[in-house]
Amino acid sequence: MRQIKTYMNEQLQLLYPPEEIRSFARIIFDKVCGLSYNQQILCKDNEIPDNEKNRIYKIVNRLKKMEPLQYILGETEFYGIPLKVNPSVMIPRPETEELVNLIIKSPFVKSRSKREGLFILDVGTGSGCIAIALAKHLPGSLVVGADISLDALQVAGENALQNNVQVRLMQEDILNTNRAMKQIPCIYDLLVSNPPYIKDNEKSSMSANVVGYEPHQALFVPSENPIIFYEAIATFALSKLMPGGIMFFEINPQCSKLILNMLHKKGFSRSKIIRDLSGKDRFISTYK
Repeated sequence: MRQIKTYMNEQLQLLYPPEEIRSFARIIFDKVCGLSYNQQILCKDNEIPDNEKNRIYKIVNRLKKMEPLQYILGETEFYGIPLKVNPSVMIPRPETEELVNLIIKSPFVKSRSKREGLFILDVGTGSGCIAIALAKHLPGSLVVGADISLDALQVAGENALQNNVQVRLMQEDILNTNRAMKQIPCIYDLLVSNPPYIKDNEKSSMSANVVGYEPHQALFVPSENPIIFYEAIATFALSKLMPGGIMFFEINPQCSKLILNMLHKKGFSRSKIIRDLSGKDRFISTYK
């Protein structure tokens, strides 16, 4: 194990920071060798079987090409639940876990979910991470996940099945707002979305493992209209969100004021910017 850790460090040190390489090692020894973190500490001189060594070497070679570890392993964890991931879906971020936490702990959700199940729509569901986490933690709620990508919906369906939750999945393009209003059923208590929000002109400053492997359709928006998805969802919500209902967005911090002004113009007056754990404007909640 010591030799393999040394090998990982030698091969990856010019590409990744030391703490990320240590994190890779912990995850790889867990997933490939079945060793918990405590076992890894206690078994540093253990011999690793050849078949496991060979698999680790293959993983390291793919990491050298900047391929995300989550895609290499085909799985990740989100808000305490296991999820399958592949290049057709974005890898869930810690900020999105914060979004789910905000929703579950919000006074609106606490008061409604105690009395009755909520009708929830997740727009741009991707891997289904938000929809599945909400279905898991808000039993009795009806949760719908919509996405334009059939491949993403396939992954979301597998994840819902794996986590034993009911989520209704629909292929729909929210930018075709009039069609979406007709096709997506129900009036919702809560709408949530983590839509594409990275401006095209920000690509050059992003890491190669994101730009090179994650689906651009789920990440990027035109630099000249960075809030295109928020406008479409807000228009949709005028018809599909119940009076007194609530929306939650994950946002690009650069666009927080722009989104807030747009919501105000559309009549969503009770809107609030919420900062993430690093102090950035990352979420907006708004009532109809």
